[in-house]
Amino acid sequence: MTRIASLALAAACAAMSLPAAAQFAKPEDSIKYRQSALFVMGQHFSRLGAMANGRAPYDAAAAAANAEVVADMAKLPWAGFGPGAEGGKAKPEIWKEDAKFKERQQKLIEETGKLVTAAKAGNLDALKAQFGPTAASCKACHDSFRNQ
Repeated sequence: MTRIASLALAAACAAMSLPAAAQFAKPEDSIKYRQSALFVMGQHFSRLGAMANGRAPYDAAAAAANAEVVADMAKLPWAGFGPGAEGGKAKPEIWKEDAKFKERQQKLIEETGKLVTAAKAGNLDALKAQFGPTAASCKACHDSFRNQ
């Protein structure tokens, strides 16, 4: 490997290891980022909820597609909760109870993964069975870490 390529690789690795907050030019940008990711996730989750609760006709393909978006989006907002990114609807407890917050993040990611599996099963009963636990993981985090 040439010296220039080695330096470029080292710089790229160093940049990727920076704290998440360093990814945003201003604290407001991190707040907008996390709120946007959670908004998109909520929109797709509500479509699943409408099917699970009988407010919309069940469509297996749409359920699977929406569940995949929910699971993908569930991985994104956490970068927007770095040091100095306080504000929005986030309670200060996020920055005081880091272990509990990370536990809730992981639970949401796990439950949304199960939601994808249930949605891909292609039947409404599987979707209904997993919708509740996934919604409960959202609620648990909101109850502890979100101002209403």
